[in-house]
Amino acid sequence: MKFARLGSAGHETPAAIVDKDGTPVCYDLSPLTNDIDGAFFASGGVAEARRALTVGALTQIPDAAGQRVGSAIARPSSIICIGMNYAAHAAESGSAPPEVPIIFLKTANTIAGPNDDVTIPKGSEKTDWEVELGVVIGKRTSYLDSPADSIRHIAGFVTANDLSERAFQLEVSGGQWSKGKSCAGFSPVGPWVSTPDEVEYNNLRLRSWVNGEPRQDSRTSDFIFDVDDIVWHLSQYLVLEPGDLIMTGTPQGVALSGDYPYLKPGDVCEIDVEGLGRQRQKFVAYTS
Repeated sequence: MKFARLGSAGHETPAAIVDKDGTPVCYDLSPLTNDIDGAFFASGGVAEARRALTVGALTQIPDAAGQRVGSAIARPSSIICIGMNYAAHAAESGSAPPEVPIIFLKTANTIAGPNDDVTIPKGSEKTDWEVELGVVIGKRTSYLDSPADSIRHIAGFVTANDLSERAFQLEVSGGQWSKGKSCAGFSPVGPWVSTPDEVEYNNLRLRSWVNGEPRQDSRTSDFIFDVDDIVWHLSQYLVLEPGDLIMTGTPQGVALSGDYPYLKPGDVCEIDVEGLGRQRQKFVAYTS
C-alpha cells in the first residue's frame, strides 16, 4: 500500500494511493488521521486504511494529479543517516569500506517535498546530490535481538535525496558531517511511502540524473550493511520512534568523486528508486 501527502506546504492532505487499471487513484485519509506521521503508523493506521478502502469508506481526492506532492511523511522526530554504505562510493570518497555502520544525523526541519525547489545555501560552492533508499520506522524500536526482528518495526520505504554541502561537511565541520547535511530543504522525501509487502528492499535499482545526464546507477543489493542489519544496529545505540526516517546511504556517482561538477543555480536533479517513485528538484540561488 502507498501513502502520500498532497497540497500546499503545511496544509497537506494525507492520502492512500491505489492502482486501478494502471492508473493511481488517491483517496483522502483525513477521516482517519491528521497526517502520515508516527502516530498514524503506531496506532495501526495502515490496517485501518486498508479496511476503510475495502468497505468504500474513503472518497477520492479531486484533481490529485494537479496538486503539489509534499514529503511522503510528516516531519519525523529524527533523521538518521548511514554513510559510505556502498563500497564504490566509499572508494570515490577516498575511504576504505567501513567495518561498522557510519552514523550521522540530519535535522528534522530539512524535510521537503520531492519536487520542491531547493535553495543552494549561502556561500555554498559544493552542493551535491545523493539518491538513497529511505526506511520509515513503524513502532518504537530499541535493543532488537537480531536483524531478523527489524522488518516488524518498519512501516515502509521511500525515495530520499540526502543533499549535502561538501565543504560544510568535510572542510569546516570539525569531523562531524551534520553541518553539511542540515541546510534548508536538504531532505526531499517521496513521492510516496510504500509498505514493506510491496518492496523487495534489498534489491532495488537507484538512479540519479543532473540536467538529464546520468549520474548514479546501482542497486541496494550492493549495500555493505543491508536494511535489516542497519535497523538492528541502530537499535543497539538509539531509540527509534514511529515515523523516524533512516537514509541508508548512496552509491557512487556524486560530485564529491571529482567526476562531475557540483550543483549550481538552474540545475535540475532527478532521482529514482525502483518502485518508489521519482523526484525532481530545481536548484535556485540564495537570496537574502
